[in-house]
Amino acid sequence: MKFGGTSVGSAERIRAVAKIIKAALSRKPVVIVSAMAGVTNSILEIANEKSRSTRLEMVEALEKAHRTVLSDLELAPSLLDKEFKELIVLAKKKLLLNAKRLDHFVSFGERLSAPIVAEQLQKIGVQAKSFPSWEVGMITNSNFSNAEPLPTSSALIRKKISFLAGVPVITGFIGHTKTGDIITLGRGGSDYSAAIFGAALSAEAIQIWKEVDGIMTTDPRIISEAKVVPELAFEEACELAYFGAKVLHPKTILPAMEKGVPVQVLNTFNPSGKGTTIVSSFAERRNTSHTVEALTFKKGVTAVHVRSPAFFDGTGLMANIFETFEKYGISIDVISTSVASVSLTIDKIDHLDDLVRDLEKFGQVEVERGKAIVCAVGGSVNAAGVAGRMFTVLGENKIPVEMISQAAFGISITFVVSEEDAVRALQVLHKEYIG
Repeated sequence: MKFGGTSVGSAERIRAVAKIIKAALSRKPVVIVSAMAGVTNSILEIANEKSRSTRLEMVEALEKAHRTVLSDLELAPSLLDKEFKELIVLAKKKLLLNAKRLDHFVSFGERLSAPIVAEQLQKIGVQAKSFPSWEVGMITNSNFSNAEPLPTSSALIRKKISFLAGVPVITGFIGHTKTGDIITLGRGGSDYSAAIFGAALSAEAIQIWKEVDGIMTTDPRIISEAKVVPELAFEEACELAYFGAKVLHPKTILPAMEKGVPVQVLNTFNPSGKGTTIVSSFAERRNTSHTVEALTFKKGVTAVHVRSPAFFDGTGLMANIFETFEKYGISIDVISTSVASVSLTIDKIDHLDDLVRDLEKFGQVEVERGKAIVCAVGGSVNAAGVAGRMFTVLGENKIPVEMISQAAFGISITFVVSEEDAVRALQVLHKEYIG
């Protein structure tokens, strides 16, 4: 059971989380927590502040905020003394900020929230104890700010957790290197932590508790009629996350996918809701759905078109083009080919001029900015008639479409439109397929 920052963002929310955990005691929960909402950003500001005295003032404000929560929960004021003493020592040091030092700073968010949740559980009669994740097996490589667990971590996690009594409340987002340095798992780190622990334990399920009812058919801020999608396959959830849906980071669910552990996205503000269950078998999903079930889009896209007569018989030319993108660390989202050209979309333009210069060795290059990628997923969107219906309704609404790409197994259909048409494309398709 992983609880995000909003879920543990106040005394009221922590009380609610403790009740949710208590209600699940028969299922032997292992709990992962994020930092309280806004705390990681506050700590980043402390870490980047050049003035030592200002840093200490900011730490004092952070401590006051946490002590207010302790007071509201009627927990011991001394509960977080050890963590704040360590943070003050770090804040007093000469500012030589690097990835290693930054990871040490931001680790405090989760190290402050976990003891509060554990103590609240104790208060309502649940045996619980908080642990920094490294004490229960989260040992990683040394890639600071974007760490990965070592292959030996799974066995270590199983061994450590098996000896624990009651409910362990574990810090998400962070771990230790083999040499004992504190390190973070990067974006989506707490969700990723939950998936790592859940996969290692072959859990019945991995529950990601957030402030939303589940994965929605589209962004409800754009389309108020958006609904919860009851079930998705891992592949579908990854497609949605990659192309803009913000509920889960794609990397988050990989360990669960590999072990076949279902991931449930649930709402702490509506614990009776069924949420969304992400399952590992896309083959089964194909038998239950033959239409579009969710839509998302990604703005800020640039299209790169390469035209060359060499494509007619240019063995190896495509490989050379891909190597050029790889040279500059630029990932490709959508690819569309013809006999004499290839079109690719990217969302990073840091080395665009250098990329274009190198691609011009192969042929004529054209760059178009201001594009968006629209992605539609469903149990089998390559079923007869789905694509025809989709592009008919887009045509009726005079929305030009470029670079259509359809996954061979029917996971998704993606296509490119102008940024100015992206929201309208989402609206008309959502109305057509979902209502």
